[in-house]
Amino acid sequence: MSNVHFLAQVFSQPTFSAAEQTTILAAFSRVEFRRHDYLLNAGQTAGHYWFLEQGVVRSFVIDVAGNDISTNFYTAGDAVIDWPSLFLRKPARESMQALTPCVCWQVDYVHFQQLFHSIEAFREAGRRRLVTSYFALQQHRLSLIADPAKERYRQLLAERPQLVQHVPLKQLATYLGITATSLSRIRNELAHE
Repeated sequence: MSNVHFLAQVFSQPTFSAAEQTTILAAFSRVEFRRHDYLLNAGQTAGHYWFLEQGVVRSFVIDVAGNDISTNFYTAGDAVIDWPSLFLRKPARESMQALTPCVCWQVDYVHFQQLFHSIEAFREAGRRRLVTSYFALQQHRLSLIADPAKERYRQLLAERPQLVQHVPLKQLATYLGITATSLSRIRNELAHE
């Protein structure tokens, strides 16, 4: 993917001047991650912000009982970021790991801050992404409380069907707040409906 195509894909309203485009593109570098590579480990302070061109990334935590719990999945076009760690400069509580080979566009914290404070359209695009991310997190949190497991899975299939192809059953199950056995049963039920 060319840098200009990347810019248009990542920022849904490419309203940047030619000079702004040059400045933005100079701050980003293309990086590749192999399957199982970590983009960020829990305990590290995030130093980068990634835009995922291709692949699937998972964020997860280890709970007090030592269980691996998926907290989010990122696919092509998503911003892969631990917001509190990057912006508050605190150690991350989540780890982020490539589930497939991934191609990302990476910007470091210093350059991100420069872009954010000097280019209004970049700042607005970042705010839109932050708000969208917050709303998605809020919807997921409420769904875990208020929706039956089968409905949560149906919603996942409708909104993010590519996850079912690339994410192991156990990781999907923890994201949905259920056991792998329950998810397997739900999948069988839906297959026979």
